[in-house]
Amino acid sequence: MTRTLKVGLVQQPAWPDKARSLAESEAGIRELAGAGAQLVMLQELHATHYFCQFEDTALFDLAEPLDGPTGQRLAALAAELDIVLVGSLFERRAPGLYHNTAVVYDGGHGRVGQYRKMHIPDDPGFYEKFYFTPGDHDAAREEGFTPIDTSLGRLGLLVCWDQWYPEAARLMALAGADLLLYPTAIGWDPQDDDDEKARQKDAWTLIQRSHAVANGLPVVVANRVGHESDHSGIGPGIDFWGGSFICGPQGELLAHAGQQAERLLVTLDMERGEAVRRIWPYLRDRRVDAYGDLTRRYRD
Repeated sequence: MTRTLKVGLVQQPAWPDKARSLAESEAGIRELAGAGAQLVMLQELHATHYFCQFEDTALFDLAEPLDGPTGQRLAALAAELDIVLVGSLFERRAPGLYHNTAVVYDGGHGRVGQYRKMHIPDDPGFYEKFYFTPGDHDAAREEGFTPIDTSLGRLGLLVCWDQWYPEAARLMALAGADLLLYPTAIGWDPQDDDDEKARQKDAWTLIQRSHAVANGLPVVVANRVGHESDHSGIGPGIDFWGGSFICGPQGELLAHAGQQAERLLVTLDMERGEAVRRIWPYLRDRRVDAYGDLTRRYRD
């Protein structure tokens, strides 16, 4: 019998008001679970506005421990609905130590793992290095590029800026991930022209579909939507472009959202990856003896 997995994602706007943002998330989770979703993923930092557009120490007050109010609410939802739920937290790990953390809840088992974002951007409108410490990489302690085991399979969970790096996707695949998941928050500078906007969004979709192809794995991507102002008044804000999608192990688009609040639900054939890898055996033909320089910053 073919093993299938019903995967859903919530694409939504978010607000500085956590209660309002989480109510929107909960409505999407319940809708998808009611439609049969077994695994539901939310976008990056879904409980708040995207606060990294400027630097303000007061915004660290938005952070919570893993078992804080937001985590407890997500854990309760996963248990009530008997689903695997992937959420996102601005994590307060210790005084002065904060992470951008994706968290996995598995039905009544509660929190079964977390992934702390490894690649941290620092660009106009995306000043994340001010707020987030990169995650540690320690396979023995199941940190960094290590899949999270759930009752539905091994989740190769990465976050936003991680999605541009083929090394991250490959390491998750080599560790036995059954699918790759990317909660994200990405959008346009409103001052960009239409051609530039199209190039950026197409590149974003293409790079993640390429991870599916290169690794023979389904890929699930959840982005946010709506305009969010730069409350410092310095920048023009960000128009988050949505475009969330689910694709199969050959990069084939199975569902693709527009630029509005939306829920996607797809039934994945989880055995296709094995079939695809048999005809495109990239892992077999890798020249692992010749890749040592990949651990260098640059080959001068």
